[in-house]
Amino acid sequence: MKITFLGTGTSQGIPVVGCQCTVCQSANPKDKRLRCSILIEDQGKKFVVDTGPDFRQQMLVNDIDDIEAVLMTHEHMDHISGLDDVRPFNFRHQKDMPIYATERVQKALKRVYKYIFEPNPYPGIPQIELHTISKASAFNIGNTEFLPIEVMHHKMPVLGFRVKDFTYITDAKTITPEEKEKIKGTKILVLNALRKKVHLSHLHLDEAVAWVEELQPEKAYFTHCSHLLGLNDDINHELPDHIELAYDGLQIELK
Repeated sequence: MKITFLGTGTSQGIPVVGCQCTVCQSANPKDKRLRCSILIEDQGKKFVVDTGPDFRQQMLVNDIDDIEAVLMTHEHMDHISGLDDVRPFNFRHQKDMPIYATERVQKALKRVYKYIFEPNPYPGIPQIELHTISKASAFNIGNTEFLPIEVMHHKMPVLGFRVKDFTYITDAKTITPEEKEKIKGTKILVLNALRKKVHLSHLHLDEAVAWVEELQPEKAYFTHCSHLLGLNDDINHELPDHIELAYDGLQIELK
């Protein structure tokens, strides 16, 4: 199984429009962050988690010409606003795009993308096929099993996903003991780490490190990073050896 980080930034991305801070002006490619998303490749199939505003660019940059399905973590716009760009996959492969999401997220998609779900839709709109998931049970797409893990983004439920020994969680602030049990035994853990200062709805750096120390994966990567976190290389020097910041284009493989 291979994981590609398509985007590792928060809702504004990095650089932030008009910002003159050191991070936004950095020449290091690892300090350039598109909105948060990953590609999971397993048994010859490709799955994308979230379609943010950079989805089209991410597909082009990574030369992705087909995906099996999209999994949605939650309904915030930096995670769903690129959904219209599944259309080329509809046209190229003559198939509806399966979207796996909770009932609440589906309701938001039907509101934001009302034109997709109208009884007599305009020709050429995205063709999608909704599949309902919840924290209550694992589900399969083909031969790949996904285990949803619910975290809280302040008061909003968000799903992370575990696939084999890999767990991906973004936009988390808190988690129940029951959901935390689903993560234990993970070899690779991805968590959001927004900035150094405490935040209402996201883990900040020290909180993310504390989660890693408690859950004890072999390796952890932090994502959903804002320009307020700091320069990629500087933060990596501060972190323990088994933790590092993810960056756009990073690929990791698990047996």
